[in-house]
Amino acid sequence: MATPSKQVKSTTDIGDNRRTETRIQVRIPKDLHEEPVISRLVSHYGVTVMIAAAQVSTNALEYSCFDLQLRGTTSQIESALTYLDELDLEILHQSTPEEDGW
Repeated sequence: MATPSKQVKSTTDIGDNRRTETRIQVRIPKDLHEEPVISRLVSHYGVTVMIAAAQVSTNALEYSCFDLQLRGTTSQIESALTYLDELDLEILHQSTPEEDGW
């Protein structure tokens, strides 16, 4: 006789699994140019990153500026933005849900 399988209820909030996107403009200082900041957004936080525009500085005293579109779940994007904040990167602009059409 087959035994009924146990159903495990997820403790994750349903809003955390909703797919969304946001656009940001971020400045990456020259001292972090050797760090894989953008690729970590993909590999560590699972977001899809589209680089809409970039201004990379060749001057050692400058920074590089990136316009990024981040796609993923709400929790993935929040974690990715927390990572950027922990690096103390300057986020010049972040789109609102109204700008993104949500």
